[in-house]
Amino acid sequence: MSKFERRIYNFCAGPAMLPTPVMEKAASEFLNYRGSGMSIMEDSHRGKLFEEVLDTSLSLLRELLSVPENYEIMFLSGGASLHFSALPLNLLKDGESADFAVTGIWAKKAMEEALRFNPVKKIYDGEDHKYTESPELNDSMVNPGAAYVYITSNNTLLGTRYATIPNITKAPLIADMTSEILSRKIDVSKFGAIFAGAQKNIGPSGLSVLIIRKDLLGRSGRTIPILMDYALTAKNKSMYNTPPTYSIYMAKLVFEWLKDLGGVEKIEKINEEKAKILYDYLETTSFYNAPVKPNSRSVMNVVFTIHDKNLESKFLAGAEERGLHGLEGHRLVGGLRASIYNSMPKEGVIALVEYMKEFEKKA
Repeated sequence: MSKFERRIYNFCAGPAMLPTPVMEKAASEFLNYRGSGMSIMEDSHRGKLFEEVLDTSLSLLRELLSVPENYEIMFLSGGASLHFSALPLNLLKDGESADFAVTGIWAKKAMEEALRFNPVKKIYDGEDHKYTESPELNDSMVNPGAAYVYITSNNTLLGTRYATIPNITKAPLIADMTSEILSRKIDVSKFGAIFAGAQKNIGPSGLSVLIIRKDLLGRSGRTIPILMDYALTAKNKSMYNTPPTYSIYMAKLVFEWLKDLGGVEKIEKINEEKAKILYDYLETTSFYNAPVKPNSRSVMNVVFTIHDKNLESKFLAGAEERGLHGLEGHRLVGGLRASIYNSMPKEGVIALVEYMKEFEKKA
């Protein structure tokens, strides 16, 4: 048991829970970072203390994801939605198009934002089946002249993911991996760029990560707003302006925690075990329903409903009393959702299933 008060199991989709050891480490260093007499959040972003934090964070992320040397890694402010605008501005020349696989609300928003700048095209739309599955994309679906193909690898709202990353070779594959980055092994070399908001598996909100193939930097030739210019950010090593220093520090602690745990390969196995516990139970009952098709089910975000929608508020109230927080589905889709990111221990999933069983018996 931690020296701190008992922490609840936080199933929020984001900002999400962080590992307790990370929070304890941050607390112990909060007022006096490495004998400096100040918090790291008070230190200059040009100071040696923060410079070490930044360099270590970038190095650890490269190691954890086995990022090749021909890829740049950078931190940006603004969250994942910043890249909905920045990607077309950086990667599309005037008049060029890109292809979008619309597997959920966030992919749709990204396409709508890109359409403000370029005539991008939709190569898949899952709206007809309420986004309950992900497609098998291949090169035959890619439009001639497409500058890139855009996917959302895991859909936070709807509980779907690409079980296998599409093998696209006709154009660079760009992925929003906000809700699953660092949760499973990926081959970064299959992508032109990967971006992610930090608030699921990396750290506090307000920070985003970009991994991009170096030859794509400056591709569009456009005049781009300074803080969206990937080439400028890379040139300045994520420090054109004051970055979100404390969020980067927290990311460093999370990366260290994950490395000590055994890396992405280890956490992937743990994540699969956690998801299996919950999905296996959902398959045994008609009281709850898991709407996503089995071959597209997310390991990070498990969505489900109760057969009687009127019971949802009672279910949520009882869960909160048990210390099971944040199980309400997104406001746009309703239902229930358990986000079981890297930081969620297996014990939390077991506690949730036990509560679900008891609630079913009493309902």
